Amino acid sequence: MRKPRSITFLLTLYFSIASTAVLLVGGYFVGRLVDAHLVEQDQAVLEGKLELVRNLLAKVRTEGELAAVHDTLAEALVGHHDLFVTVVAPDGTRLYTSEGFASATGPAWSIPPTEPPREAEATVREHEGRLYRFISTKADTGIPGAQPAAVVVALDIDFHRRFMTDFRNSLWLSVAVGIALSALLGWFSARRGLSPARKALELMHRISADRLGERLPPESMPPELAPLAAAFNDMLARLEDSFRRLSDFSSDLAHELRTPVSNLMTQTQVALARARTSEEYREILYSNLEEYERLSQMTSDMLFLAKADNGLIATRTQSIDLVSEVERLFAFYEALAEERGVRLVLTGKGRARADGDMLRRAISNLLSNAIRHTPRGGEIRVSIGAGRSGQTELSIENPGIPIAPEQLRRLFDRFYRVDASRRKEGEGAGLGLAIAKSIVEAHGGSISASSAEGTIRFAFTMPAA
Repeated sequence: MRKPRSITFLLTLYFSIASTAVLLVGGYFVGRLVDAHLVEQDQAVLEGKLELVRNLLAKVRTEGELAAVHDTLAEALVGHHDLFVTVVAPDGTRLYTSEGFASATGPAWSIPPTEPPREAEATVREHEGRLYRFISTKADTGIPGAQPAAVVVALDIDFHRRFMTDFRNSLWLSVAVGIALSALLGWFSARRGLSPARKALELMHRISADRLGERLPPESMPPELAPLAAAFNDMLARLEDSFRRLSDFSSDLAHELRTPVSNLMTQTQVALARARTSEEYREILYSNLEEYERLSQMTSDMLFLAKADNGLIATRTQSIDLVSEVERLFAFYEALAEERGVRLVLTGKGRARADGDMLRRAISNLLSNAIRHTPRGGEIRVSIGAGRSGQTELSIENPGIPIAPEQLRRLFDRFYRVDASRRKEGEGAGLGLAIAKSIVEAHGGSISASSAEGTIRFAFTMPAA
């Protein structure tokens, strides 16, 4: 498998390719524009001199004046060393030829006398190692009935050729240097642009289980990396919360196990301190049995929650009449409710698709929790009704001390108690609400807790039957 390229390399490569394309295209068009500009200049010079020659010939009225055109043109064209003009009379007599251009006025430069007059067109031709741009055309004289004279106006552009050669060499050298500089600047820019990512990587390397409180500063990140930094911070917050809950869970579990184990050890040591009667041993064994049952229940609950965490809870759903289930639990808790002076009330009706044993366990955990925390003379109200999107809702309300919002969110955590210092004997290990939440979620439902105006409300939804 090919090793992935670094982002710095890829950004530098793409930037270099883009800048190379821009520089090459730009260089090509610059060269074309300069060349076109020189051509336009040459064309303007040639057309100007051609117009001069035409005006002079148009003023000729006799053969004598035509013969005197040589002196007039020589005087008009003095000082134009790169410009050459040849004028040939209709009878083939050469009226004027610029100095140094006599050999360049052969038939290849002239217009055949039979060719009709046409618009002047510039043509490029090389002669004796030099490059010329010329116009070969005809010009009318002022002699009545006379044929037009042949005119050749040429411009030595060998200097332009050398200039364009040097210019193109310099241009492409500049383009090559620009490409190299673009690649270097692209690498530097990519390195600088990715520096926030490297800082984030350094922070990630420093993070460990005991340093989960560190965060990336999204405000100092580029806009493209700010969402990534925020997502990473959210992940760290979740990990920190999970580690904290795991730590709390471990300490709570150790605390919960320490009490029954300590009781077992104390009672066993007391039993072994001296000889006792069989009845005394029996009482100690009964007391130990209660602690063993407590440990067994705690272990069973922990195994259930472990299965729930890994999605291993198997449910056998069927249509359940919630009214019948709640009434059966009312009958089970009737004695405890009377002892605590609490009244149980059921309203509404509904059915749900659920595993009967699990659903009964969830409602039982919520109901026993409500009975424990309802003051004497209070009323626990269980309501059943239709929820949203084909769901059936069951809620349990009881009067009690208001619970802060930050504590409400943790009520379904394992071993969590709103006030751990007020734990009462026989309250359980603090796993009931966590188990109820796991059961509800295993059926595709949701559970929530709320506290308002001295009333605590637990509600969950399950698919309606």
